[in-house]
Amino acid sequence: MHIVPLSVAPLSRTLLRDDILSRLRDAIVDGSLAPGEQLRDGDLAERLGVSRTPVREALLELARAGLVRSTPGRSTVVAPLEDRAILDAQSVVAAMHGVAAREAVARLTPADLDEMRAANADFTAAQRRGDLDAAVIADARFHAVAVSACGNAAVAGVLSQYEPVLRRAERLRFGSHEGAESAERHARLIAACADGDAEAAAHLAEQTWRSLSLAPRTDTHPTPTEEHRP
Repeated sequence: MHIVPLSVAPLSRTLLRDDILSRLRDAIVDGSLAPGEQLRDGDLAERLGVSRTPVREALLELARAGLVRSTPGRSTVVAPLEDRAILDAQSVVAAMHGVAAREAVARLTPADLDEMRAANADFTAAQRRGDLDAAVIADARFHAVAVSACGNAAVAGVLSQYEPVLRRAERLRFGSHEGAESAERHARLIAACADGDAEAAAHLAEQTWRSLSLAPRTDTHPTPTEEHRP
């Protein structure tokens, strides 16, 4: 996952809706767009250098993923972090990563395993120095290896919709002791993959996501000020 702020140079008008979706989703995940913040399609379109149509389509997709909340005839806002939505997404994401790991084990190359080790090392180092952005990016790199290797488009599609919900909550977790525990679980998962044990890998991958303490902390997201609004 590569986090790109919305304040950078406008996007080309030739870019597809998916590019807009990715930019808005990353801004919500990294907190640039805060819970409760109003999203005006016209303002966002101007900032991104596109028409309103791809922005509206992206907002609809974000609403389906639970990252945006729309009230017909009224307003669209960044959805708050809610326990039920997080737990629902966690169950789905954990199951999909289990499937990905099971199907990936037979396909993982030595280079893939080296990438998992390198990503986990980067994650550990970032977590220790308190670099939240780097920790989130390294963690995403780690899990992306199996998702890519398994070649299951359905798994990738479900994860692209629901994993960002967890990434928002994860950012609260990586500064705690649980960050170190994640690195240890990653190491056990790598060992299972290297041993060719698909069932153990699937179990570890699923438990890695199910074990996350992702309950939101309401004091972490103050009400956005006018200077942060689009």
